[in-house]
Parts: sequence; structure tokens; C-alpha cells
Amino acid sequence: MSIVTDSSKEFDKKIEHFRTDIASLKTGRANPSVLDNVMVDAYGGKMPINQLGSIGVPESRCMLIQPWDKSVIKDIEKAIIEANLGFSPVNEGDKIRINLPVMTEESRKEIAKTLHKKIEDARISVRTVREEIKDEIMKAAEEKKFGEDEKFTLLEDLDKKVAEYNDKIKKIGEEKEEEIMTI
Repeated sequence: MSIVTDSSKEFDKKIEHFRTDIASLKTGRANPSVLDNVMVDAYGGKMPINQLGSIGVPESRCMLIQPWDKSVIKDIEKAIIEANLGFSPVNEGDKIRINLPVMTEESRKEIAKTLHKKIEDARISVRTVREEIKDEIMKAAEEKKFGEDEKFTLLEDLDKKVAEYNDKIKKIGEEKEEEIMTI
């Protein structure tokens, strides 16, 4: 088993974290994942909104939250307002409707800037994993667990794997940017 081959799990975790991180970025369409970080004060503690009700998208620019327990509807509404996501929830008694505002060119560019920062953060996290694995390879080489030729082969393989994951990050980022900039 190669040190580089075993590292795939670590790189995959970084990619998955990146996907989760950018899922909450607003686009022109309604997406329930923008509410993933909204925590509601309910039942004596903080709970994610998706554990208190179902979130649906009946139209492209509208979300509907239907709480399983109607007694927490005011708490959900308050949490959405306090999350400062730029939404104005409408309490309809048994459900909450969120109509997404039309995004301006300026707001799209701001969100794209945030996306680019998250892309760079993801690349940095991949480089951090690369450095940890590189240190492992160098340490194993010093301990004579394998020869110089194998060390260079492993380092080459590692660089190829890092390039592969950076390409994945780039592709995911480009898809999200297209989604953000689409009117």
C-alpha cells in the first residue's frame, strides 16, 4: 500500500467540506441548503431548521418551510430573520414562505468574490494535506523504509493527485459561479 493511495480519504474530505461550504451561497434560484446554517431556539436548545420541519421549493424563487410542530413557527421565523440572509420570511400560520429577492449584478459579483475566497481556502486545505503526506514520505525515506527512487516516484504521484484534486475544486467552483451569475 502506498502512502499516496491511502491519502485519498483525506483529500476527499477536503472536497466534501468545500462542496458543503459553497452550497450555502445564494444563487438566483431557491435552494434549501442556504438555510443549513440557520439554528433555531426550540425545545430548550439550538436546532438546525431542517430538523424542525420540511423545506420545499414550490417555485424557482420561493421556499416553503412546514414545521412538524406548529408551536415553533415563530421561533423558525425569528431564526431566519436573525440569520441575516437577506430573506423576509412570511408567516402564513401553518407554514413560512420565503420569496427570494431578485439578485442584482452587484450582489452576484459579491457572492462570486466570496466563492473565489472559498475556492482558495479549499486549495490551501489540499496543499496542507499534501505537505503532511510529503513529510510522511520524507520521514519514511530517512528511516530507509524505501529507496530514493521510490521516494521520488511517491512525490511525483502525490503531485499528480494534488493536481487532480485542484482540478476538481476548479470544476466545482466554475459550476457554482455559473449558477450564481445565471439570471
